[in-house]
Amino acid sequence: MSSPSQKTDILLFDLDGTLVDSAPDLALAVNDTLQQLGRNTFSQEVIRGWVGNGAKTLIERALSGDIEISPDLDPELSAKALAIFLHSYQQNVCVHSKLYDGVLNSLQTLKELGYKLAVVTNKPERFIQPILDGLGLTDVFDTLVGGDTLTQKKPAPEPLLHACQLMGASIERCLMIGDSRNDILAAKAAGTASVGLTYGYNYGEDIAQYQPEWVLDNFTDLLKILKD
Repeated sequence: MSSPSQKTDILLFDLDGTLVDSAPDLALAVNDTLQQLGRNTFSQEVIRGWVGNGAKTLIERALSGDIEISPDLDPELSAKALAIFLHSYQQNVCVHSKLYDGVLNSLQTLKELGYKLAVVTNKPERFIQPILDGLGLTDVFDTLVGGDTLTQKKPAPEPLLHACQLMGASIERCLMIGDSRNDILAAKAAGTASVGLTYGYNYGEDIAQYQPEWVLDNFTDLLKILKD
């Protein structure tokens, strides 16, 4: 495949499943919430399959016991569970989470090459910086956009467009890098190219079916397509 446009100098990164394997800490907070509500808990692998659409959707999937949220779910229970989950996760936001292989060095290299980097995630904004700090990424990113920064989150294009606006760049100069359909669909809706990573959280689906411009198995391969 060809490399991105020579004008590409803004890189937008998803967080969970792209830069960070956060499923272990998310699973702990989900199960803590379910235990407090007297409900059955789930394995980390099951919960891993529910990650990617933000905290509210994650906890509603947990209450439903399935990736498909029950239409009969009590809104008051959902709201109570979400509050418990957010508190629990806040206390343990970066205990077992870790960067995927090659992420730290690759991001540092991209920064040195002059790229401007942003995080555009569906995770609530309050959790982004503590995770970055805990994993040694404190000063890497120019802009952070969370799932509650705007009224819309991925797969809507608004978070990507907002990140570009904050960095004073047009969307045409951007490249979205993510692991799920939300990232690819958001990029297409925003009018920019995307990279789909195969190792993250994509609900068991092949990321290639959403037709990102590039499909990569390893994060470090991003350097290759940007340098070509």
